[in-house]
Amino acid sequence: MKVRFRQGFFLFWAVLVLLQCAHAQGASKPVPKPSAKTSAKSHTPAAPDAGSIAGGVYHNSFFGFSYAIPYGWVDRTQEMQEGSESGKSMALLSLFERPPEATEGNVNPAVVIAAESVDSYPGLTSAVQYFGPLTEVTLEGGFEVASGPDDFTVGSKQLQRGDYTKKVGTQTMYQASLVTLAKGYVVSFTFIGATKDEVDRLIENLSFGAKKSAK
Repeated sequence: MKVRFRQGFFLFWAVLVLLQCAHAQGASKPVPKPSAKTSAKSHTPAAPDAGSIAGGVYHNSFFGFSYAIPYGWVDRTQEMQEGSESGKSMALLSLFERPPEATEGNVNPAVVIAAESVDSYPGLTSAVQYFGPLTEVTLEGGFEVASGPDDFTVGSKQLQRGDYTKKVGTQTMYQASLVTLAKGYVVSFTFIGATKDEVDRLIENLSFGAKKSAK
């Protein structure tokens, strides 16, 4: 079954990520808009915990994960939360190595963690299915599929991982997205870097269960 997606928070965080990609290229691009909408009424899950930062580590007890924030990175979570819909979508964490409005012609590493109600995606029953709409928007943003979705384990937690690449001038931008379903939400973890190794290092800062220590 093909999963439809709506115009909402998913597109909002895609706009922000693609915005920093556009600045890296020194030009702006139109952001794709979804063509399908849904008017189906459904039960809204309990609002997720916004999480908190202590000692350089973001903790989210509702979903049971932590993320060690790289030293000196720019936190733009509040700006992203302005596009959230109560009970439907929420920006949990939005980090950039440099301000996303910076105009340097190279890749600006980023980490975006978001939660969206499963009810926003009619027919979605697994994390794998979420890669349908995710890949659609990512490809329209100029990326190519590198691999996945495939099983990916962080500690004792199993997620789905998809990897994408995009040419940015003389560089290649690497993106990895991890996805899991939890408590009626799709929780997505998106990492962007100038190399695959850099993306993998950013993923290493993510943990489930026991709290992560800052590096």
